[in-house]
Amino acid sequence: MRRYSPLFLASILLLNSCGVSQPAETTETTQTPVAKATDVKALDPEIEALLAKMSVEEKVGQMTQVTVDLILKDNSLTEIDPAKLRTALIDKKVGSILNVKGNAYTIDEWHKLLTGIQDVATKETRLGIPVIYGIDAIHGANYIAGSTLFPHNIGMSATRNPELVHKAAMITAAETRASGIPWNFDPVLDVGRQPLWPRFEETFGEDVYLVKTMGTAAIEGYEQDNLNTDHTVASTMKHFLGYSVPASGKDRTPSYIPEQMLREIFLPPFKAAVDAGASSVMINSGEVNGVPVHGSKYYLTEILRDELGFEGVAVSDWEDVIRLHTRHRIADSPKEAVKMAVEAGLDMSMVPTDYSFYDLLVELVKEGEISEERINTSVRRILTLKKKLGILDQPYPVASLKDQVQKPEYDAVAYQAALESLTLLKNEKQVLPLRKNAKVLIAGPAANTLGALHGSWSYVWQGTDESQYPEKAKTVAEALVAEIGKNNVINRSVADFDAAVNYDAAQLKKDAKQADAIILFLGEKAYAESPGVIDDLNLDPKQVALAKAAKETGKPVVLVLLEGRPRIVSAVEPLVDAVVMAYRPSTFGAPALADVLFGDANPSGALSFTYPRYAGDVVHYDYKGTERIREDVPNTYGDAGFNPQWTFGTGLSYTNFAFSDLKVNATDFGPNDKLQVSVKVKNTGKRAGQKAVELYSHDQYASITPSAKRLRAFTKVSLEPGEEKVVNFTVSPEDMAFVNQQGQWVTEPGAFDLMVGDLKTTVNYVQ
Repeated sequence: MRRYSPLFLASILLLNSCGVSQPAETTETTQTPVAKATDVKALDPEIEALLAKMSVEEKVGQMTQVTVDLILKDNSLTEIDPAKLRTALIDKKVGSILNVKGNAYTIDEWHKLLTGIQDVATKETRLGIPVIYGIDAIHGANYIAGSTLFPHNIGMSATRNPELVHKAAMITAAETRASGIPWNFDPVLDVGRQPLWPRFEETFGEDVYLVKTMGTAAIEGYEQDNLNTDHTVASTMKHFLGYSVPASGKDRTPSYIPEQMLREIFLPPFKAAVDAGASSVMINSGEVNGVPVHGSKYYLTEILRDELGFEGVAVSDWEDVIRLHTRHRIADSPKEAVKMAVEAGLDMSMVPTDYSFYDLLVELVKEGEISEERINTSVRRILTLKKKLGILDQPYPVASLKDQVQKPEYDAVAYQAALESLTLLKNEKQVLPLRKNAKVLIAGPAANTLGALHGSWSYVWQGTDESQYPEKAKTVAEALVAEIGKNNVINRSVADFDAAVNYDAAQLKKDAKQADAIILFLGEKAYAESPGVIDDLNLDPKQVALAKAAKETGKPVVLVLLEGRPRIVSAVEPLVDAVVMAYRPSTFGAPALADVLFGDANPSGALSFTYPRYAGDVVHYDYKGTERIREDVPNTYGDAGFNPQWTFGTGLSYTNFAFSDLKVNATDFGPNDKLQVSVKVKNTGKRAGQKAVELYSHDQYASITPSAKRLRAFTKVSLEPGEEKVVNFTVSPEDMAFVNQQGQWVTEPGAFDLMVGDLKTTVNYVQ
């Protein structure tokens, strides 16, 4: 990295303060907040000196991100084409590359690839600015061969254990940085309130407090120790804003969100992420209320920058800038699309398969359509991120870090996360756990496939290439054999959701005669993003028919659901004796399932979403009172409208827990008070277990119709048989605030119910 004298740095600051740089245009469309050169504290002398030496082309190159495909030889997955690389870095000045080509790379392959890139960036370009490489390490060090993957977020939130989320992020960061990659496009902070959405499994669920808490834990795990270390990565809070509730349920399609709901439900996780120090943000690919977010100055500047105070890098998602013209049709040309996105506040375009963004943005600046000072603002952010990560000084993969991957302790955390995520939803007559000497028939397509265990972003984008999975990843069928022995497992599952043999009812009935119990592994194959789009939530009729056949055998039937979103099982649930929701438990999900099914471990997961009973009846746990009204049903006014299969927070155990003695330190509280809430939790059963303890509130009357209840705090306790613990929560007036009609966060005077389990107490807020 080139160094500059103090005299040179001072001269640059003086020139900037005197307005020598090209001024921003005065039209509203080009007015964007920029760092003030007169505010010396806001500027880094090293960054300013480097920025001053850069040409327009070099600046625009820093804002350009392309996929690795553009620099690889045509018939190679990993080998760089020197001519293509020089086109990208020398001719087009590209500052960022992302992605892999079709497979997970070994650590050695990553080191070779990234070293080749940085050799050209640092030794052959005029200023020697390193490339920042980004990757989607969504639930573990994805795209690294042999790495450990953790449950997807929808399962991680079911653990109700933020420390596990934090540990998983730390491990992901360590393995990703060991490969030489410093930038991770995670965590997903979209609140999952549209279960049709194919990225539902990437969310932490339907509750804003849960998403905010788990998302913050992930960011702090990724960016620990001030980021500039050999075991951290820059995190990316995504997808800003409103991506997860498309009206149609299809990926990258429009959302329609009232401003009050946008601010109360969907914005807080991003505010918490900014406060936690998230280094970058990825923008929603869709549109909100008819406005594409990546072309909206309101969302990207007024809210993200001015309201939330975000200072990091804003990057688009895949190909989204050009889509302002081709898909959203609010820009009448590709050039207008680039102008619109940049003026809205975008810093970097994931182009990603050509250099159109670079070419058009250079033209726009030279034509005076976009000011160079506007470009400086984005480049300043990008260079600052590179400096924070330490890659301006040392951009190369570190050979000594190769031994920081695939450690046994990583596997232990992954197993624990999978175990704590597993959620027992039904257990009639204590069918579970099964006896170790029981002979079981396993059927259903999810038992013999790694894809159903892992889901999206698993070594490859879709997670469907079984050859990419490491040897340590076992199918459920393999794990059951290891648990109870080959002779006790009758396996009729085929690793193909479309194979007719998976649904052979006649064969199932024949095999059941030899079995003590039937375990059905139903759900979904792996998918990611748009390829995972479905038309309705109903489970495949062939899988339902298999459950009916299992019921007809008269044997106990256990249903295990391996799925990324709630597929409707209302026709299946009455036919089975037990139900385990496994989500996407990933690398060590199979042995964790085996341990739960046969009693080596006690399940403790709690649903992070409301599981609907019908495909057209998606009502969340924090519903408004009027959502329960069914005037067409006699004697059920106010009761019939909320009728899910299982509600948010549901989670059974092999032991029993009892709550008692819910106390609050004060009946009345004011603006400066903190309520101290305590409750006793006792294990009244015969085996040790863990219990998620959740505190909810209900505003009895408010100027905006209040929700039935809202999660305000949670923790998880471990209890031996007969053991009792006191759990304490602290609640402030701000914790019970909502967004009113004027768009303001308020806590209005009045009565609030505080609830834990079946206990309730009432407090009064007094101003």
